[in-house]
Amino acid sequence: MAEKTLQPIDSMEFPRFTQPATFFRTPLKLDGKGLDIAVIGVPFDFQTNRPGARHGPAQIREMSRLIRRFNAQGGESPFDLCDIADAGDAPVNPLDPYDSIKRISAFCADLAARGTAILAAGGDHGATYPVWKGTIKSGTVGVIHFDAHPDTYHGFWGNTHNHGTLLRNGVEEGLIDPKRVITIGLRGTRFALDDRDYHRDFGMRLISMDDYEAMGREAVIKEIHRVVGKGPAYVTFDVDGLDPAYCVGTGAPEPGGIMMRDAQVMLRSLRGLEIIGGDLCEVSPPLDPSGHTALNGANLMFEILCAMAETVARRKAGKR
Repeated sequence: MAEKTLQPIDSMEFPRFTQPATFFRTPLKLDGKGLDIAVIGVPFDFQTNRPGARHGPAQIREMSRLIRRFNAQGGESPFDLCDIADAGDAPVNPLDPYDSIKRISAFCADLAARGTAILAAGGDHGATYPVWKGTIKSGTVGVIHFDAHPDTYHGFWGNTHNHGTLLRNGVEEGLIDPKRVITIGLRGTRFALDDRDYHRDFGMRLISMDDYEAMGREAVIKEIHRVVGKGPAYVTFDVDGLDPAYCVGTGAPEPGGIMMRDAQVMLRSLRGLEIIGGDLCEVSPPLDPSGHTALNGANLMFEILCAMAETVARRKAGKR
């Protein structure tokens, strides 16, 4: 395999606290040209009860200085498999969510048109939908969705585009295949008792935390693989899928969630699937100035990046 030209800053030569912060200390390449994978920020939130996730990409960049170049499980570094860089932030309009959706989608579409895969840091979970809208142009994809909430709501106050409607919008616009969608981590109090019906009506697989405990981690991993199958799949991780012990800095924490260790193992199990994109959303720095939530978010993003890099490398080699 040819040596990759884009590499993270060597932390043995430049200490972690030096140089401007970028995702995983990769080069900043705002034009996005020549990238296999672009890591981007989507600094937008819909200003509901506890806003602040618009500041998430900046804090995740800062905390990702602590990520080293190899996965704990070993194997090739994603930075040796692919040309990866920080492509900056998608443009947003802080006063207009609908205009923001258009801007984010156009930004992502420009990258995708060059054959570049995208790993995004939100922003709240409303950031996922415009990434899909900009990148999914032929066929549908499966989705591996980690979240405390169903994200199939019909809308809030007449607004159908927000952090709680992404799966519903993805299905209704023909972007995702509901029969290849699996949601893991659902729990917490509910607005209404029919809030999970959309999953069931459209054939989505839903694993609540009660189910997770009854099944066990290995059975859940097998179910992820069964549901997603061999086709292209996207990973979206709402950080509130974690137990609040690991994500105090998020807008809608729910007790009784996924342990960080379990999240890492599940994401590592995705290596070998066709992971074509991903995101980590809902880190809210104003609610956690320590950066603990953002550090966990950066680690989860790295796990997704490793799976994506293997997918991209296989595709470039003509393998599936």
